[in-house]
Amino acid sequence: MPDPGLTLDHVTIRRNGRTLVDISDHIAPGEVLTVMGPSGSGKSTLLSYIIGTLDSAFEARGRVILNGTDITDLAPEARHVGILFQDELLFPHLSVGQNLAFGLRASVKGRAERTRQIEAALADIGMDGFADRDPDTLSGGQKARVALMRMLLSGPKALLLDEPFSRLDTERRDQIRALVFDQARAKGLPVLLVTHDHADAEAAGGRVHRLE
Repeated sequence: MPDPGLTLDHVTIRRNGRTLVDISDHIAPGEVLTVMGPSGSGKSTLLSYIIGTLDSAFEARGRVILNGTDITDLAPEARHVGILFQDELLFPHLSVGQNLAFGLRASVKGRAERTRQIEAALADIGMDGFADRDPDTLSGGQKARVALMRMLLSGPKALLLDEPFSRLDTERRDQIRALVFDQARAKGLPVLLVTHDHADAEAAGGRVHRLE
């Protein structure tokens, strides 16, 4: 049986002859691996390689294996890897509920069932009754929660975090960090967090890989 989780098998990324990333590791379901380093060290570049959007200016080798399947050469949409960024990237012309509907899998059929799943998702993040709200009326913490749930509704098999807590104030940052890690553990998702913030790494509670 293949190992469940996310495996980075001798992943090396270079640019202009300089090695930015050199990592081999396995992240089990519900586990968090934190990759730390200063700006420009290759943290986001590693995430781009995992989701299949790495710029051709980089030279990359190594395999990305998810639940025993080699996804290295698959199209981004076929990889089933979710990612959260610093910016929530909510669609401003859609309501909160419509933003969440965008994340629903195609297999979820019928308006009633889609509405039920959206309402359940809002309840999960303590935002009952927010489906018709304009995203512009939400606080930063609320926007972060909606972005997280929209991504989880798509049914990812792994979760990447690209410094998603960095723009939140201290109180909201603690709440959203706890929510993200709790949801990932509950759903059994392997998590790769990239950050330059030691508090993020401490909250994640897992192993830390440092990029120079």
